[in-house]
Amino acid sequence: MIIVMKPDATKENIQKVEERLQQVGLRAHLSTGEDCTIIGVIGDRKKIANLEVSMLEGVEKTVRITEKYKLVSRHFHPEDTIIDVDGVKIGGKEVVVMAGPCSVESIEQLREAAQAVKAGGAKFLRGGAFKPRTSPYDFQGLAEEGLKMLREVADEEGLKVVTEIVDKDDIELVGKYADIYQVGARNMQNFQLLKALGKAKKPVMLKRGLAATISEWLNAAEYIMAGGNEQVIFCERGIRTYETFTRNTLDLSAVAAIKELSHLPIIVDPSHGTGRWEMVRPMARAAVAAGCDGLIIEVHPHPEVALSDGDQSLTPKNFNALMGELGKICDVMGRTL
Repeated sequence: MIIVMKPDATKENIQKVEERLQQVGLRAHLSTGEDCTIIGVIGDRKKIANLEVSMLEGVEKTVRITEKYKLVSRHFHPEDTIIDVDGVKIGGKEVVVMAGPCSVESIEQLREAAQAVKAGGAKFLRGGAFKPRTSPYDFQGLAEEGLKMLREVADEEGLKVVTEIVDKDDIELVGKYADIYQVGARNMQNFQLLKALGKAKKPVMLKRGLAATISEWLNAAEYIMAGGNEQVIFCERGIRTYETFTRNTLDLSAVAAIKELSHLPIIVDPSHGTGRWEMVRPMARAAVAAGCDGLIIEVHPHPEVALSDGDQSLTPKNFNALMGELGKICDVMGRTL
């Protein structure tokens, strides 16, 4: 349920509603907009079904919410959420670009990639220190050594760090080096990990599962927010379909759907979404035109020798060309890059 307060409701009116909710064992989640305050009611469904607050002073109306996700819903929070990562704002007017290699392979490789993406206009350095792979014989990442490299090189270039977290026991370790935790597609419904990240103090980028519906994706985000961490960013990275030409099918309709259903920002990964470097630039352009809040793109200085996902990685030259194209689209969209 959401409780819509009247535009002239006082702080005392709102406090009385909160006290009433507490009396019956329910929790309140406040969202203050320009016109009014909305109170989201969280807790036992039976208690919510029997709740009567319409008679309280300052209450305009109550609305029953049928979706299982609440905190993620735009009904609870009509205004867009902007996540501030140490001065870099995701979800506002700026389209934020995160770029770098799929895997951290060496300090030299990472430094060359970081210099290239910084020069192109990226705000985040991406790179995997822990790499969950389909085959146990593929390169699995450099673990903490890779994390240290990411932090060192990012600090040299004035970039933020986004990297994947694969185990709840590694949250503290990864948090020492990363500015954003990335939950990969294979872990979208790793509920123990999501619950643990709900207690984390840093933003979480939640990638869509390989075969996840939008509803399942929204409910996965709810696990994180229900734990107390409201800094969640959706990432559309393509879903598995019958198509074999591309690695995945990049679902750009998900951008519009998330914008309608949720207040949280959404970024797009055209690298995993296509698996083909030739398609990354056109799909990145389309994603920005569709209204995404950012992109995460794989860039490798020498993709022909990459230890993972070289086929979908842009060279620095192609990345720079893409950033020029995106700038023009952002101008048309009334956004910045």
